[in-house]
Amino acid sequence: MRFGAAVLRSPEGRFTVEQVALDAGPAPDEVLVRIAGCGMCRTDLAVRRSAGRSPLPAVLGHEGAGVVVETGGPDTRPAVGDHVVLSFDSCGHCHACLGGAPAYCDSFAELNLFGGRTENAARFADAAGIPLAPRWFGQSSFAEYAMVPARNAVRVDPALPVELLGPLGCGFLTGAGAVLNTFGAGPGDALAVLGAGAVGLAAIMAAAAAGAVVVAVDRHPERLAMAERFGAVPLYGTGGLADRIRRLTDGGVRYALDTTVSPELINEALRALRPTGHLGLVARLHQTLPLEPGALDRGRKLSHICEGDAVPGLLIPRLTKLWQAGRFPFDQLIRTYPLDEINEAEHDCETGRVVKPVLIPAS
Repeated sequence: MRFGAAVLRSPEGRFTVEQVALDAGPAPDEVLVRIAGCGMCRTDLAVRRSAGRSPLPAVLGHEGAGVVVETGGPDTRPAVGDHVVLSFDSCGHCHACLGGAPAYCDSFAELNLFGGRTENAARFADAAGIPLAPRWFGQSSFAEYAMVPARNAVRVDPALPVELLGPLGCGFLTGAGAVLNTFGAGPGDALAVLGAGAVGLAAIMAAAAAGAVVVAVDRHPERLAMAERFGAVPLYGTGGLADRIRRLTDGGVRYALDTTVSPELINEALRALRPTGHLGLVARLHQTLPLEPGALDRGRKLSHICEGDAVPGLLIPRLTKLWQAGRFPFDQLIRTYPLDEINEAEHDCETGRVVKPVLIPAS
């Protein structure tokens, strides 16, 4: 089948919307999804900054949502007509997957970042027959259609606006999952969120929904205004950050979430933790992190959190229910763009003009 998709051919090039082809229908463990909307995540754009690590040319996009139009067999679930949110790929049989931690799948990098499943390598091509990299994050959903492993697709209520739900599969899942899964934050807990972008704002919404006290830190007043609207106490700038957080939270926070990867801010967040507190990092560090003496004393913990420690089939429905109850208003972070305006969406995302672009295919 042929359909429109946004192709990235080089790390420094622009996306081009063109016709691509899949040469076969879904296998027994796959479903074909007509994409209604796909969020743009900074992980998609990181391909430009890690030239050579992820194969190109490729169709990126890993926050897709849409409707199943074909399955690999009568027993495949989800079924034709189901509305689904697409999340990251995992093998389903390694120790981590079997233990309910698919974000730490033994094959996570291979399946999501470095070319997908080897059996699919020859199935995807451009109009000239030139092979495209197999599925990005099991999806490649900057497109009108996506062929995905059935385990990637999470069924959602068809009454929901499916075109807006894609970011629940990664960015919003990561922030909310860190708060609800990793930290298990609840009423009375104090939490600091460093960086009020898509992940940070999702964390703030989830913390407010859980009854926690939230402090938001950012350099951009407009982002802090959004954080305050979602229930956070805003802190502008970074000077004397640990002391200011402690003053606002009666001695310090139990949890902190960093989205900035700034060594200076990470150390400030560690100083703001109470004994036994936990600081989670959701972005990959690209430099050495020097910790101050005593940073992890008295039971304090520092860890990296991948995909919000989520089982997508459990957390995504939980987030949609919170949204329906008015307690997780993620739609207020979204601006939609036609798929053929993907380069404008990227520019707006990179410059901070929009928190979460969502691309809407023509079909």
